[in-house]
Amino acid sequence: MTTRILVPTPLRPHTDGKDAVDDDDIRCLQKEQTPVQPGDMVSIVPSVAGGVDTVTVDRSRTGRELPSLTHDDVRRYSRHLILPEVGVEGQRALKAARVLCVGAGGLGSPVAMYLAAAGVGTLGIVDFDVVDFSNLQRQILHGTPDVGRSKLASARDRLHGLNPDITIETHETALRSENALRLFEPYDVIVDGTDNFPTRYLVNDACVLLGKPNAYGSIFRFEGQVSVFGAANGPCYRCLYPEPPPPGLVPSCAESGVLGVLPGVIGTLQATETIKLILGIGEPLVGRFLIFDALRMRFRELKLRKDPECPVCGTHPTIRELIDYEQFCGVKPAMAEPARVDTGAMEISAVDLKARLDRGDALRIVDVREPQEYQINRIAGSVLVPLRDVPKRYHELDPNQEIVLLCKAGISSGKAADFLRSVGFARVLNLKGGILDWIDKVDPSQPKY
Repeated sequence: MTTRILVPTPLRPHTDGKDAVDDDDIRCLQKEQTPVQPGDMVSIVPSVAGGVDTVTVDRSRTGRELPSLTHDDVRRYSRHLILPEVGVEGQRALKAARVLCVGAGGLGSPVAMYLAAAGVGTLGIVDFDVVDFSNLQRQILHGTPDVGRSKLASARDRLHGLNPDITIETHETALRSENALRLFEPYDVIVDGTDNFPTRYLVNDACVLLGKPNAYGSIFRFEGQVSVFGAANGPCYRCLYPEPPPPGLVPSCAESGVLGVLPGVIGTLQATETIKLILGIGEPLVGRFLIFDALRMRFRELKLRKDPECPVCGTHPTIRELIDYEQFCGVKPAMAEPARVDTGAMEISAVDLKARLDRGDALRIVDVREPQEYQINRIAGSVLVPLRDVPKRYHELDPNQEIVLLCKAGISSGKAADFLRSVGFARVLNLKGGILDWIDKVDPSQPKY
């Protein structure tokens, strides 16, 4: 019989799409010493960021009475009411439920819309962003007239238009250690629609500390992940990923792109799990990790186990209060570093670059974005060397020539600059703010993405 082994990792290798329903976590076997035989399948679970039969929201803990259904409720939810798994009592449970959506973006949009349509009585939404044109490709809560508006205002209008009988509670704030427990406490289920590792670990830890189930989802390019963390006797996010990946290793959707319909698929699954948790029906994704590959149109399911050594939900937890998650994820240093006096010498602004080009300085401009990005906009005279190819193609560049590197916003090009300096290039500058800053301050005729 083929053994299947689960290996969590922060990397994102290309998966082969093979079925992995019976995977076992390598950490529950012999960890790195687990023997692998011919025919064994090793599944690597990238971080984008046995099952339990039923899990339900503890009504005794909430202390809320189930409200009655109005005549309009009966008409609106009639297709629910004739389902024996839902019925009148189930719809009343939905009406009494309180769900918090962390984020009103790609994942939060379908989650909030389907929970509102399903009759979840109170929806809370946490977000502090405004609607941008680039959101409209996937964030279906918002429309073209909403560009520039608060996402919370846009979401409130859209959801009330869909179902005016529910309560929308908006929290226009960044989720932080100082406010997470207070924000989460009044809600029964927390839906994680975040897009960065510090907030993802924060949501997980707050849910575990409060005993709230976390309907988790994440997306990247053409792949998505779904699970339920923090449920009683089930694993949490840290059981799968004890440590975050190094800063910058896993690119964001803004850097790598995402298929517009993908958050619709994953967010709908999160909404489904939320409704099942409220109703106490079916088999929630507790102890199970669902991976969706849109290109191959395949789902894979991996078994997860609660880690007894988990610092948050384990047998002897060491994390009993929320911590500094930006520091934990390496976004900011543990201690303040001395100011780097040579920072200015390592970067160049868009305005200064334009002045030097107009002066006729001999500069080699190297764009390290992907070819499809280079087709959208570029600096005239630049050459394209994608970041992944820099270690293989740096011999094409003259180490004695002054080189200016650029990307979309200055992050990837900064990595390329560090690499070139490490192999002996002394005259390397990074375009601060990337092509976006160039368009804002020098050439507004080009489109932004």
